[in-house]
This record gives sequence, structure tokens and C-alpha cells, in this order.
Amino acid sequence: MRNKYVWMTVLAVAVLLGGFLWYKYYFVFGEGVKSGVLNYAVKKGNVFKTYEGKLIQQGFGANSKTGSLTSYEFEFSIEDEAVFKELQVNNGKTFDLHYKEYHGVLPWRGNTTYVVDRVVNMK
Repeated sequence: MRNKYVWMTVLAVAVLLGGFLWYKYYFVFGEGVKSGVLNYAVKKGNVFKTYEGKLIQQGFGANSKTGSLTSYEFEFSIEDEAVFKELQVNNGKTFDLHYKEYHGVLPWRGNTTYVVDRVVNMK
């Protein structure tokens, strides 16, 4: 009888831990489209080589730390090599990028919680 409760406790902990890990790293918290001029698209990493990029968005805002004006930057990871190659050869152009936002970062998925999965538009 005691052994039954131990296994039920282990199973409950495993289910809770699995649910937490799924929510933290695989649940899509938000998704949308960001527009801006592509600043860079690179492949980098020490162990896991991931695709990373940055958009410079139109408009200016106040930097809360320095009080000076600054442009909006959107740093993101790219999950598909074909999307990376399209961005890489069109650096400096204006893009509309569809992204998914996660709660946590996985080293093989990229360095940010924002993961671009496709190019919506390019000008």
C-alpha cells in the first residue's frame, strides 16, 4: 500500500514538472508581425549554432537609462535555415516578419524568446 502512494507521488511530480517545462519552453505566449529594416542576420553559437537577427524599427523613443532618443530594435532568433538565407541575402531591406514569443530560451532554438518563423513581406 505504501509503495502505491510513492508511485502516485512520483507520477504527480513528473506530470507537474513536464507541464511546467512545456509551458516555459514550448507554449507560444504570443505571436505577431514586426516590421523594420534588417540590421543583421548571423549564424552563431559555441555549442549550438543558431540563427539570430535584428530589425531596426521606425520611430524613436526615450531611453529610460540615459534620457536620450533611441531607435526601437527587435532582436530575434530564426528557426528555419531557408528564412535565414532569405534574410541574409536581403540585408538592409525592410521586412515584415512573423514571430512567436515563448516564456523561455532553449539553446538549440536561439538566444531570444522571439523566434521568427516566416517572412510575411519584403520591400
